[in-house]
Amino acid sequence: METPYPNKMVVSPKHSSQGAESAFQKIILIAALALVVLLVAIFLSMLFHALPSLKAFGIFFPFSKIWDPVSGTFGALPFLVGTLLTSFLALLISLPFSIAIAICIGEFFREGLLSSFLKNVTDLVAGIPSIIYGFWALFVLVPIVRNFEIKLGIFPYGLGIFTASLILSVMIIPYSASIAREVIAFVPTDIKEAAYSLGATRQEVITKVILPYARSGIATGILLALGRALGETMAVTMVIGNSNRIPRSLFSPANTMASVIANEFTEATGRLYLSSLIEVGLLLFLVTLIINVIGRYMIKKMSIEV
Repeated sequence: METPYPNKMVVSPKHSSQGAESAFQKIILIAALALVVLLVAIFLSMLFHALPSLKAFGIFFPFSKIWDPVSGTFGALPFLVGTLLTSFLALLISLPFSIAIAICIGEFFREGLLSSFLKNVTDLVAGIPSIIYGFWALFVLVPIVRNFEIKLGIFPYGLGIFTASLILSVMIIPYSASIAREVIAFVPTDIKEAAYSLGATRQEVITKVILPYARSGIATGILLALGRALGETMAVTMVIGNSNRIPRSLFSPANTMASVIANEFTEATGRLYLSSLIEVGLLLFLVTLIINVIGRYMIKKMSIEV
């Protein structure tokens, strides 16, 4: 006896699910490759527009101290020094607070109303626009730093590397603290209970068990915070002093690569001037990439050792 529909193909559920899974994998792969293409496109676009500056100054551009638009001489060393100083000093200032907040929320107050309140406050601080930080630093932080400089007996700038680092440290605390608290919260309870059973105090459990176990995650949060500090623009621009010279001290006015682009991009009249600013952006792109690659390698080494 013939079937009523002899030419109709019957698709099994297993075959259908395999086809959907294959299509889903292709979509995910395309999305991942699109990100790589976008990254390469940004780099090539900046490289193309920076060619006049690259031809004029060559490899000496990142090592030249002079930035003089009037004479057409440009060098990025003052901005490179300012960027690295403010970013790493901000990271150094914020690190104890970030780890303390992460331990507090991830270990001491993991549940309850206080935990929810602290998490919401941390996330709220991360979401405040940088221009608001800049205004607050300009009207509140700068006078405090100026008075501190007077007490130290140095010239009271108020604006400079130290002020910019302070406001940056406040801005990057939520990024490192948020990731660190999640990693600390997921440390296996069995490991902590084993330490307690051997007579360890809570402080010893935190310092000798939790922090070593979660160090790769903490390092990831620190790397994310450093990337945020390297690229910060508006808040730093408002309080760093905008001096195109290498800072003589941590209290001297300076400039970062991001701040000089924000300040002078609209004023760049000549082609070489504009190209030099774009090369500064390209240099910031490469510095951030190098630091991230080094950081990822260190995090991988930490994960292997754990």
